[in-house]
Amino acid sequence: MNLVYNVKDKPKFGQLIIFAFQQLLAILAATIAVPAITNGTVVTVFGESAVMMSQSAALFGAGVGTIVYLLFTKFRSPVFLGSSFAFLGSMGAAFTGAATAGATESLGFAGLIIGSVFAGLVYVIIAIVVKAAGVKWVSKLMPPVVIGPTVAIIGLSLAGNAIGNSFGFSSPQASYTMNGAMWVNLVCAVITLLTVIFFSVRGKKMFKLIPFILGIIAGYLAALAFTLIGRATNNDMLKVLDFSAFSSMKWVPEFTFTEAFKGFKDVNGQYIASIAVAYVPVAFVVFAEHIADHKNLSSIIGHDLLEDPGLHCTLLGDGIGSMAGAFFGGCPNTTYGESVGCVAITGNASVITILATAILAIAASFCGPFVTFLSTIPTCVMGGVCITLYGFIAVSGLKMLQPVDLNDNRNLFTASVILIAGIGGMTMNIGSVTLTEVACALILGVIVNLLFNRPAKKE
Repeated sequence: MNLVYNVKDKPKFGQLIIFAFQQLLAILAATIAVPAITNGTVVTVFGESAVMMSQSAALFGAGVGTIVYLLFTKFRSPVFLGSSFAFLGSMGAAFTGAATAGATESLGFAGLIIGSVFAGLVYVIIAIVVKAAGVKWVSKLMPPVVIGPTVAIIGLSLAGNAIGNSFGFSSPQASYTMNGAMWVNLVCAVITLLTVIFFSVRGKKMFKLIPFILGIIAGYLAALAFTLIGRATNNDMLKVLDFSAFSSMKWVPEFTFTEAFKGFKDVNGQYIASIAVAYVPVAFVVFAEHIADHKNLSSIIGHDLLEDPGLHCTLLGDGIGSMAGAFFGGCPNTTYGESVGCVAITGNASVITILATAILAIAASFCGPFVTFLSTIPTCVMGGVCITLYGFIAVSGLKMLQPVDLNDNRNLFTASVILIAGIGGMTMNIGSVTLTEVACALILGVIVNLLFNRPAKKE
């Protein structure tokens, strides 16, 4: 695609800060969602309001992890890394194991760091293998007919989240019976969506490069107007904005290691083994998504990242970055599709923008009011933004199918099973490991492709 800023381009300082803020907004919803989900896990396990991850620490850890990733990839891969949802079950197992052992929650925090080390080591080992064996096997195992639909599934699998968010829910719903509050949320989401599209398509100069900032501002103002009217008329359905988070605002991030150090004394071999079982298999699953994300990003920037800087570099950056990020934030990182979508829609692939975003995330984590204010951005507004972000991921995957001959049934069936398995929500629970729909679709596609899509023998 035509990029306004290529990977090595450097926007002016003022523009750079704005672009970085936009990237931060793009990844914000997912990054702060992980702490919100895991907090409930700790309360359930320990029966008290302990904090498993704080939003500030998650931002700090994501920023640190991204900087480590950029260093290992030699500043050639413009993508932000944030907390991975794939490890939510693993993180819960760390605390459940601590509770079962009768230990304090500090052991659970120690488990988060130990688990992230295990996950990171999986990436390091695979990186060593890739360095020795090369990456041609990846192209043979995952040609465009496999990787294209898989990338599309990454976006399509998140579609339910975007729509659910647009109606004001934090997760997809089986059905939607409209009420007043849902209509209000939907209006805010649509205003956000249309604003993003308008400035992306018809915006001039700088406005065309910051459609997400403008969309979020428009949606936030609409939500504020509804909220003010709701307070004036005492109508709860109109109160979209919730500022209650300011009452429990904290200025300094609650880093994982501050509690983990207290729990390392209780670590034993059995607990380490349970953590390994919870984290290692998931890391192999996320490896497949790592390849799909980088293939997608490669198609956007017109440069194969698996060749240069190399898959071994991206794996090392992701693995070591996850270790470093989890030391502060609590969760292994992953490349964010929202970040890739932001690059695609704005045409800004400047890696300096990603570096500035990482620095901004670290700085913002120490500014309690700023982080708290960002957390007040309504779910419906982020839903409007995510419709475009996830949609672009899906479309970019489908674009990879353009050179594929779909008149050939071998290609047609390979692409078909991936799309149906992914959209149909095929997931599998194997012990404590959950294979996501993306992983299941990719594995099934690889099998079909290997069995039936071999080159015909010459007679």
